[in-house]
Amino acid sequence: MPLALLALAIGAFGIGTTEFVIMGVLPEVAGDFGVSIPTAGLLVTGYALGVMLGAPIMTALGTKVSRKRMLMVLMGLFIIGNLISAVAPVFGLMLLGRVVASLAHGAFFGIGSVVAAELVAPEKKAGAISMMFSGLTVANVIGVPLGTLIGQSAGWRITFALVAALGVLGLLGVAKLVPEMPKPEGVHLRHELAAFKNVQVLLAMAMTVLGFGGVFAAITYIAPMMTHVAGFADGSVTWLLVLFGLGMVGGNLVGGRYADRALMPMLYVSLGGLALVLALFTITAHHKALAAPTIVLIGALGFATVPPLQKRVLDHAHGAPTLASAANIGAFNLGNALSAWLGGIVIAAGFGYTAPNWVGAVLAVAALLLAFLSAALERRETAPGTPVAEGAPSERQGAALQR
Repeated sequence: MPLALLALAIGAFGIGTTEFVIMGVLPEVAGDFGVSIPTAGLLVTGYALGVMLGAPIMTALGTKVSRKRMLMVLMGLFIIGNLISAVAPVFGLMLLGRVVASLAHGAFFGIGSVVAAELVAPEKKAGAISMMFSGLTVANVIGVPLGTLIGQSAGWRITFALVAALGVLGLLGVAKLVPEMPKPEGVHLRHELAAFKNVQVLLAMAMTVLGFGGVFAAITYIAPMMTHVAGFADGSVTWLLVLFGLGMVGGNLVGGRYADRALMPMLYVSLGGLALVLALFTITAHHKALAAPTIVLIGALGFATVPPLQKRVLDHAHGAPTLASAANIGAFNLGNALSAWLGGIVIAAGFGYTAPNWVGAVLAVAALLLAFLSAALERRETAPGTPVAEGAPSERQGAALQR
């Protein structure tokens, strides 16, 4: 794998840390600002919505510059947003800082996915994408637990200041290791937008929203769930997040490996397993010995969907994949925002801290149904006698092989 993937992974590490560390320090943030846990959950929702909106906007703004330069600009925006969060005197300003940082997220992973895929042979694209996303997953093994520990002991403001420092490291890594990769000639914004006319691209994004939303329905409220329901001490949240991160690392690598061999079967297994595990979490969350391995499985099954879904978007947005790739990262975070909001609703309604797990299970089942629909439509499109769209034979042949 090219060394440039390491630079992308470094940036992903910083972004992954800031995205997920808020869950570990959510009670501390809520207490300092004098707001409820569901209200503090808006820091998750606001970040996710910022990613969703920022991904296409920032990608479109970056169509006139090289991909490397745009990645550097995005890391600069990430640094500014985290510094705002670190010094925010009121909840509203911290929320603004989260949104500013989130604007870099979707475009970084979207452009980074395209760069990673172009650095390797076609049969290794999903593996390269998973290598970049490994920075995000490793962040949940090292960055998030360490940030949670620092936030609980020295204050959450120190955590976000250190996250900003990670952004500086990511910026330097991109500047040093990523090669200059200018935008392909003849590809304009209208070509990028045309990818959204493809039904399979839209279905993949819908699967992303629902499938990954299932993960966040549970994980957004993992701290109060584990301390108030399972009976863990506050300090135990750190190592529980380590377990979640280890599951993410394993699931991401497995998903990247098998997505290059059998993409749709990989989605069936991961989404079906995720729905089952989330449903079981409503029971296992009451027992320390069962809650911990369940958290590992949620991380593994959830992130096993990331490389295949990102690769599926790239495959079907053939020729102009950058905006669609970034939009799919936004779709991940739309799922995060939707599930965090729904999870807050069921908690506020009095159903308890385990109720978001049922929300997640339903979302994962819906994603699985869309996967079956997507495969059925694809089989019909590639059936003998079905007209093939002009100019896209390789895309359809590749899709058929993936099944």
